[in-house]
Amino acid sequence: MTLGAIPDEHGTRFAVWSGAAERIWVSLFDESGDHEVARHELSRGDDGVFALHVAGIGEGARYGFRADGPYDPTAGLWFDPAKLLNDPYALTIDRPYHYDPRLGARRDEGIDTASLMPKSIVIKLPPELDQQAPIFKPGGLIYELNVRGFTMQHPPVPEHKRGTIAALAEPVIIEHLQKLGVSAVELMPVHAWIDERHLPPLGLSNAWGYNPVSYFALDPRLAPGGLTELHETVAALREAGIGTILDVVFNHTGESDEQGPTLSLRGLDAQTYFRHRADGRLVNDTGTGNTLACDHPVVQRLVLESLRHFVLYAGVDGYRFDLAPILGRDAQGFSPQAELLQAMRQDPVLADRVLIAEPWDIGPNGYQLGNFPTTFLEWNDRYRDDIRRFWRGDGSLAALATRLSGSSDIFGRGDANETRSVNFIAAHDGMTLADLTAYAHKHNAANGEDNRDGHDDNLSWNHDVEGPSDDPAIQDARSRDIKAMLGTLFASTGTIMLTAGDELGRTQRGNNNAYAQDNEISWLDWKHADAELLAHAQTFSRFRRSFLDINAASFLRDADVSWQRPDGQAFTEGDWHDGQNRQLALIRKTDAARIAILINGADQPCTFALPHHGDLLWIAFDGVEAEEGRMACPSRSVVLAAERPVANALY
Repeated sequence: MTLGAIPDEHGTRFAVWSGAAERIWVSLFDESGDHEVARHELSRGDDGVFALHVAGIGEGARYGFRADGPYDPTAGLWFDPAKLLNDPYALTIDRPYHYDPRLGARRDEGIDTASLMPKSIVIKLPPELDQQAPIFKPGGLIYELNVRGFTMQHPPVPEHKRGTIAALAEPVIIEHLQKLGVSAVELMPVHAWIDERHLPPLGLSNAWGYNPVSYFALDPRLAPGGLTELHETVAALREAGIGTILDVVFNHTGESDEQGPTLSLRGLDAQTYFRHRADGRLVNDTGTGNTLACDHPVVQRLVLESLRHFVLYAGVDGYRFDLAPILGRDAQGFSPQAELLQAMRQDPVLADRVLIAEPWDIGPNGYQLGNFPTTFLEWNDRYRDDIRRFWRGDGSLAALATRLSGSSDIFGRGDANETRSVNFIAAHDGMTLADLTAYAHKHNAANGEDNRDGHDDNLSWNHDVEGPSDDPAIQDARSRDIKAMLGTLFASTGTIMLTAGDELGRTQRGNNNAYAQDNEISWLDWKHADAELLAHAQTFSRFRRSFLDINAASFLRDADVSWQRPDGQAFTEGDWHDGQNRQLALIRKTDAARIAILINGADQPCTFALPHHGDLLWIAFDGVEAEEGRMACPSRSVVLAAERPVANALY
């Protein structure tokens, strides 16, 4: 039976699942959503579905569920008919969630939460979209962005659209994405979420959305136009050649731990929806207080139907899964053969979608990089750390070369011809690319936790000054390091990911956990964008699209690659293990031309001798030509060059 609220010409059928509830009602509210006007008890079927058709109730009606049964939180039983519950299959809600301590009141306190809760709204779904193959292909550029923070301070974007999904369809935004060569935007969570309970007393709010309550309803703050707004934006991006990937959180809900609020799944059947220990306490493999039981068929159904929903009715290209090992966990631990992961691969709607795993959680054996099914791309933190270490000055060339080549040590198992690595140097979680070069330590005081939150080891460096500096030499050094890291990223084999604003020099003032900063700390400052850095990133991207796009995810073959010293001689085993060696040339054949990736991590400039062939000339991305087969490489820089016919410029 279809779950949720299904309207027809005579009324609406309400259906919700619970394996442990004794009674469930649907509460109906007036148009304001503030006054309960009727309450109807649902009938339980043999399959655990409680359902009722209510005559005369049509589109636009506001509703919520109430469930009754045993109340024993220590055993995972939270039934309390005074708690209004969001429909897990609600397609839209009438207002955002706002945390209130009364949402977590015990049953014996008798507090009715209807006035504190958003109301689900009955809507009729439009016809399913004609399925189109995803635009995004492995090897492309993913652009991770926070919907709200991305446009809150963008002057040309109409003020009423700033901070919304609709703003992403504005011509000025699409032009920026196209010039940067973005293959797909990855939207940080857009499902309706709630603040963590410690934030409101601090005057803070969740800016990232990784604390969901609803898995079908979009957050009204991001999508006041609902599903239609998302569909129209996805369509506009697709027309511009840009795909859309949704970052989804199917590892926990905002109902948190035993002290958290009762909002939806907890009040309907916490024993089923969440994993529990033998003593009845919640499992916390997520660090958020609860963990979805993704090995249970009812949870699997919820996840799969949510994923299908945004493909069928919004046309999204795919998904990035937050703390993805949870999706493959059961009582025995993680398995790539887990039912839910296999179901995604076999589902006719999802089989061709882009699936990206964040391959770690905090549970036992939670680090699963390289272990997901072959249809999944995976965030590669080994790439992130090795690239940071190299440019900080304490990493090795051998590690850099391995990451540059697609991380075959992780993804090259068996007969794999392509890497599944998603290469990134900075992401939403952690320091920005610019802050990596300006802060040796995190500065999270604004988060209200005495700087205890966030990672302590950021592999960052500050050029001897912590934070902003007016010294031109320090500014120049930081700029060169940022450009070098961008050059490394764009030259790397595999899918690459850039976090929005890193191409503009954005800073979070050293805050490496800005999830609670819905303000200028996390909002992108378009007025003070670094135009030179942006032009640099755009040029690197043009180089990648011109020479690497076709086989950007293919592992490098020995026949097509040579690793050389600045003097043009091939690297020896001793060169790889020389800890003082900071210079490397990667010469490789592509379908378009022979290219050179020149890396100089030393503090002095150097000149690379490049192999010369007849009437061909090496030309760098910035138009500089090699002189007599020698290409200058400034200190701490990456130079990308291609072999072209004489007098035929690269761009």
